[in-house]
Amino acid sequence: MEPVRTCVGCRMRASRSALLRVVASQDVLIFDERAAMPGRGAWVHPTQECLDGAVRRRAFARALRVSASIGFPEAALSQTIEKHRQRNKG
Repeated sequence: MEPVRTCVGCRMRASRSALLRVVASQDVLIFDERAAMPGRGAWVHPTQECLDGAVRRRAFARALRVSASIGFPEAALSQTIEKHRQRNKG
């Protein structure tokens, strides 16, 4: 049985392989695609809706216990989402 995590964007539970792990490093959010980086992590569905919801509700800051001014680098955002979708398509 695969581990289950909760998406910080929509609050729905899903398998670990269906979600992306996000960690904070020097006031920047980083996608941890291998889920191996040290430290606290938050999980989110690889959809724009879940990411927007999490940012709007400041869920990443709460889950990661960091300052509210943290954000994603824009270039990495869409590339990582698309790569995760392709990998899980099978």
